Amino acid sequence: MRFMLALAVLALTPTLAMAHTGAGHAVGFMHGFEHPIGGLDHVLAMIAVGVFAFVLGGRALWLVPLSFVGMMLAGFGLGLLQVDLPFVELGIALSSIVFGAVAAMGRPMPVALAMGLVGAFAVFHGHAHGAEMPADNSGLTYAAGFLAATALLHLSGLAATAGIARIIGRHGKLAAQLAGGLFALGGAGVLSGWL
Repeated sequence: MRFMLALAVLALTPTLAMAHTGAGHAVGFMHGFEHPIGGLDHVLAMIAVGVFAFVLGGRALWLVPLSFVGMMLAGFGLGLLQVDLPFVELGIALSSIVFGAVAAMGRPMPVALAMGLVGAFAVFHGHAHGAEMPADNSGLTYAAGFLAATALLHLSGLAATAGIARIIGRHGKLAAQLAGGLFALGGAGVLSGWL
């Protein structure tokens, strides 16, 4: 109950700075590639997806990150079409908290549910990218850039967690759960403005 109360307080706390201003460069592959790695809110969420996938294991290792990338592309399309999506910044900020928290719990979860969870938050991430596109630009190379960076961040989270778990041995899953908790804490720090 305390955790839920803390999340509610954080959600209502104004943030100091977010990565999406609605302006800036949104042209070409490199700008697209730089965007996800340029904001702590994105980096935490993308790597947390990899940690979450590792904790679930099995088919989730590839299906969870793939569903994030696919739904991020769908969100991008909504943003390009200027479809209004409320609470985009809040959804982005909450994503690393949620992904980290479910990884930290380490409880079994059906892969379809995990895919739906990350996919729902991915729509917010993609929408923010699409909404920032100037009307006269082709978004294909920009989208390819941010999708590639997103996939690399997922892979980084997955590979780093797997590597640490392998070094630690039989307590590897516990270490992955601890990492999930740290990502949730980091997301709370971004949301509250102290990171």
